[in-house]
Amino acid sequence: MSSLIVPPVLTTPRDDAILLHKAFKGFGCDKAAVINILAHRDSTQRAYIKHEYRTMYSEDLNHRLSSELSGNVKKALLLWTHDPPTRDATIVREALTGPNIIDLRAATEVICSRTSTQIMQFKQVYFALFGSYLEHDIGAQASGDHKNLLLSYVATPRYEGLDFDRFMVDKDAKALYKAGERKLGTDEKKFIEIFSGRSSAHLNAVSAAYQNMYGSSLKKAVKKETSGLFEHGLVTILQCAEHPGRYFAKVLHKAMKGLGTDDSTLLRVIVSRAEIDLQYIKAEYQKKYGKSLGDAVRSETSGNYKDFLLALIGPSH
Repeated sequence: MSSLIVPPVLTTPRDDAILLHKAFKGFGCDKAAVINILAHRDSTQRAYIKHEYRTMYSEDLNHRLSSELSGNVKKALLLWTHDPPTRDATIVREALTGPNIIDLRAATEVICSRTSTQIMQFKQVYFALFGSYLEHDIGAQASGDHKNLLLSYVATPRYEGLDFDRFMVDKDAKALYKAGERKLGTDEKKFIEIFSGRSSAHLNAVSAAYQNMYGSSLKKAVKKETSGLFEHGLVTILQCAEHPGRYFAKVLHKAMKGLGTDDSTLLRVIVSRAEIDLQYIKAEYQKKYGKSLGDAVRSETSGNYKDFLLALIGPSH
C-alpha cells in the first residue's frame, strides 16, 4: 500500500511545470516549493509534469533539478522523478558500474526484491538507457554462486499469482534440506534453482513446510549453509516472498542504526517503495522497533532532505 499523499484537488501538470520553473528562477532555488509539488504527485502525474516542462521551457526537468539541488536531496528527488523501471535501472546501473563505488549489495537488494514483471521492464529500460545488457554488467562484477543466482533470477519468468501446488512445495522443502542441512557441504545449484524459479507464494509455502518438517526455519538454514552476497540474495528473495514490509523495515532500521546513517540505502528504499508498500513498511517498523519510521528518519536527517523523505513517508497514524 502506497504512503503517497496526493491532494484531492490537483493543479494541472502545466501549472505544476510553471510553479517549478518559478521556484528555480532568481537567486537560489525555492526547494520547499519543489518538494511540495513533486513529493505529492504520483508516477503518472510526474511524467506529465516532465513532459509539460520540456515542452514549455525546452529543458529536461531532471537536468534542471540536478543543477539546482545538491547532496542527498538531489539524489532522492532525481530518483523520485523517474518512473519505477527507469529508477530501478538507474540504481542497479550505478551499483554495478559506479562512477563512485561498486555496490553489489544494493544491486542484489533491488534485483532480488522485484517481481518477474518488474525485472523484465527494467531490463528493457536498462539496455535502452545504457546500451548494455543487465546480464553483461552482472557477469562483469559479480562472481561465483552470487553471480549465478542473479543471472538466473533476472532470466527466469516466475508466476506472480497466489496459487501453489502442495506436492511441489513439499518436494522443494525436502530438496532444500537434502541440499543443505542434511549433507556435508551445500548443493548451491539446488538453492539457486528453487529460489530463482519459484513464485513468491510457492516459496512462502516452502518456508512454512520446511519449518513443519524439520523444526527449524529455512532462513536459518540459508544463513548457516551460505555466506556473503550469495546469502544476502537468497535471504532477500525469501524474506520478500514471506513479508516484504518486514524485510524493508529491517533494511531501513539497519541503515539508521549506530553511528552515522547509510543515506544511500535510506533514500533508495523510501523512494522506491513509497508507491508500492511503504504504508506496510511503516506499520512493521512501528511494531518491531516501537518507534515510527517518520520519527526515526526525523532524528537521522536534516534540512530539505529530511522534509522530502518525511513528505513521502506521510503521517505516522
